[in-house]
Amino acid sequence: MELAVRGGGFLLAAVTPDQVFAPEELNEDHLQLKRMTHNFVEKEIVPKREAVEGQEEGLMRSFMEQAGKLGLLGLEVPEEFGGLSLDKYSTVVVGEEVPRGGSFAVSFAAHTGIGTLPIVYFGTPEQKAKYLPSLASGEKIAAYCLTEPGSGSDALGAKTTAVLNAEGSHYILNGTKQFITNAGFADVYLVYAKVDGKLTNFIVERDMPGLSLGLEEKKLGIRGSSTRQVILEDVKVPVENLVGEIGKGHVVAFNILNVGRYKLAAAAMGSSRLALDTAVKYASERKQFGVPLTAFGAIAMKLAEIATQIYVAESVVYRTAGLMEQGFEGLDLTGDCRKEAGKALEEYAIECSLNKVLASEVLDFAVDEGLQIHGGYGFIQEYPIEQMYRDARINRIFEGTNEINRLLVPATLLKRALSGELPLLAAAKAVSKDLLSASLTSSEEGLAGLLPLVQNAKKLWLMAAGVAVQNLGEALKNNQYILMGLAEMVLQIYAMESAVLRALKVQALAVSDEHKTFVAKAATLGTFTAFNILEQQAKEVLCAAEKGDTLQTILAGMRKLVRRPAVDMIGLRQEISQLVIEKGKYPIR
Repeated sequence: MELAVRGGGFLLAAVTPDQVFAPEELNEDHLQLKRMTHNFVEKEIVPKREAVEGQEEGLMRSFMEQAGKLGLLGLEVPEEFGGLSLDKYSTVVVGEEVPRGGSFAVSFAAHTGIGTLPIVYFGTPEQKAKYLPSLASGEKIAAYCLTEPGSGSDALGAKTTAVLNAEGSHYILNGTKQFITNAGFADVYLVYAKVDGKLTNFIVERDMPGLSLGLEEKKLGIRGSSTRQVILEDVKVPVENLVGEIGKGHVVAFNILNVGRYKLAAAAMGSSRLALDTAVKYASERKQFGVPLTAFGAIAMKLAEIATQIYVAESVVYRTAGLMEQGFEGLDLTGDCRKEAGKALEEYAIECSLNKVLASEVLDFAVDEGLQIHGGYGFIQEYPIEQMYRDARINRIFEGTNEINRLLVPATLLKRALSGELPLLAAAKAVSKDLLSASLTSSEEGLAGLLPLVQNAKKLWLMAAGVAVQNLGEALKNNQYILMGLAEMVLQIYAMESAVLRALKVQALAVSDEHKTFVAKAATLGTFTAFNILEQQAKEVLCAAEKGDTLQTILAGMRKLVRRPAVDMIGLRQEISQLVIEKGKYPIR
């Protein structure tokens, strides 16, 4: 795979298939790891899922310890500290499988991601040597403590304080953390507190005097995971337990959330496939009017849409894993690498947010339609889709709400444009010259014909963003109505491009004709669906940012960019649904 463009740079560059990683390129080691994880979850956790949901004492902890013995808790931990030092693709294949264990996936993700990685990326060599071996083995479990009763999305509004004692040996922490996953059985808490008003990260151990826990929260879903308050009352934390630098806690917090977002996307993707497989099985067995539900177009269409959206999300997640892998290439995680790690994690912050938003919303669509296919039985606890439906809802809130993640996209892009990192403003001006061309449509057919459509989508975003920046200026930063529209456009561009580039790449790989057929059809349907959304959002943004005759001129130019060949989307859904029904599940991998 060739070197990829910089974070957010896909909006400007003509990205090629060679620059993206596709799941079809996973090697045998990846697939073996995937099978091992699948077998572990199916054999050990799934049979006890009811006990997990009831929070049977010690059960979740025992599963985490078993996962540690298999090496699953230390995938990204350096070998020198008891881990496996595996690549980012390995974390995705494991992340896809753990959702089969229901709430186990939440405890697993909180520990291996936001719980352990602050030490991996921002810890001192001494902190790594002290904590990582036991976190990788499962002997100790981690929790991430950022949210407070009065500050969720506004992380910098935290009230927890850390005051250096007179001897200069300890920080005294006071405050309350809210909604902390793994709180009930964690040994190590990554706590954010303010030192002289500046957010700072600390490693706090469970047995430090003054640390106590609230009661377990009674939740809509993910009921088997532990969610409690962590209460800090004059907790003495040694100065050597400070992670990163004083006042740089936001660097740790926000960058760790970046990696957490694409990990969440991997889990959501795996959950979506599970929801589809469950729905297909039910629809194939359930009969109405003497025929299975799959015989009805209204049901088959749902299966096709779910499968297509999963394909798109899958393409996005693995593409981003490839970017992250390249970003960390050559980075020595055994020493003090906080500056280099912070830079690597920040580079693809935009893509990580897009992953999180897309995959979590695909999952919500999959479980909602999956439940609808079950009809009344979907409302009954005996059927697994009921729990899937409840469990899925948290993902649009976890790791920053989807609204916050959407707003981060244009905010980060504009920041990089103003700093000169991305020449977005110059590119926006150049779009007007392209509109003077007689035609912007392509004569190419098939998958190759989708690439010009992707490029026109990028030009459409540049046009809309350029008009918004030019007419609103500084006021654009506070106009969330327009920012949300611009963010949705970026999301659809990244999704459609990822789907198309993967499909083009797959055509040259040694996979079955059936596999290539599904990929080509899903990429086509996904691209045209995304473009329809993109066109609507562009029109809304332009109509909000411009008025009068100038608006009419701009809209006339826009009509050139949105010209596209007619496609039988209903026919594509029919063909995709048959592939899903014949396979009895998501038709590839």
